[in-house]
Amino acid sequence: MTTPPPDPSAPPPPAAPITFVGGKGGVGKTTLAAAHALALADAGRCVLVLSTDPAHSLGDALDRPLSDEPAPVAPGLWAAEPDADAAVRRRIARVAEDARRAVPREVMPAVHRHLEQAGASPGMAESALADLLVDRMEEVGRRWDHLVVDSAPTGHLLRLLHLPTLLTPWVAGLTRQRERARRAEALADVVGGGHEADDPLLERLHARRHRLERAAARLREDAVVTLVTLPRRMVLAETERAVDRLSEAGFRLTPVIVNQIPPDGAAGPDGAEALALTQERFAHLGVVRVPLQDTEPTGPRRLRRLVPFLGAVPAR
Repeated sequence: MTTPPPDPSAPPPPAAPITFVGGKGGVGKTTLAAAHALALADAGRCVLVLSTDPAHSLGDALDRPLSDEPAPVAPGLWAAEPDADAAVRRRIARVAEDARRAVPREVMPAVHRHLEQAGASPGMAESALADLLVDRMEEVGRRWDHLVVDSAPTGHLLRLLHLPTLLTPWVAGLTRQRERARRAEALADVVGGGHEADDPLLERLHARRHRLERAAARLREDAVVTLVTLPRRMVLAETERAVDRLSEAGFRLTPVIVNQIPPDGAAGPDGAEALALTQERFAHLGVVRVPLQDTEPTGPRRLRRLVPFLGAVPAR
């Protein structure tokens, strides 16, 4: 049964506190994430738009240089492009300091070698970006009304959204191992007449486990995913897979945005057929159509031209 289209006279639903904008590379998700964030800011919200794509282009879309720290780009709107390499270096330094306080001195050379190898692994940058994202998520409701995340291509987005849930049992396992080791050390201290010392590593593991549990819950309670696609069969197929996997994982999806729709008659039969298929496949979610722009939509002034196509943003 086909879901009827939404009533255009009905008031728009409240915007979610956290919105991920994702899709295949090259579909224009960075531009549309920036436009959505700008619309929320123009409606009187305090908004942070954040890029988690290692190949950042958010600054290009907003037409200004960005860095780790949120910078104001328009009234009510801040933007940031986290540096994954710097985040990895900070994490390694923090773990090394914890280890220095928790393990014997003669073990530290092995710890440093392990950390150097871990820092070079491809997954470390992705995990560090996820940590930075969780930091910003915890600021929503306090520092920001809304967080809009310009996500990496679909595969990275799926891993990023699943990472807190995947890491939580792993951190819980490390915590149990460390607790067993501490009990053995405490027993040795009692027998030897020593005193049990604080364990910063165990404290950090507990804190990280609770933090990841909160993040996993908030992703499902306060976050939505907006997928961007193009009127092309290949992009449609990847978007379908992303919809299926995200829905199965329990994430809420907004209407799919079909971007860069050429003027009538310019798309050719293949493009017209792909657009019709897209509207059919995603009828249950809804489809938002954004026409191809005649100029590159960079900077707040040009980005605002896209806002009317994205649907109304409820005022505060």
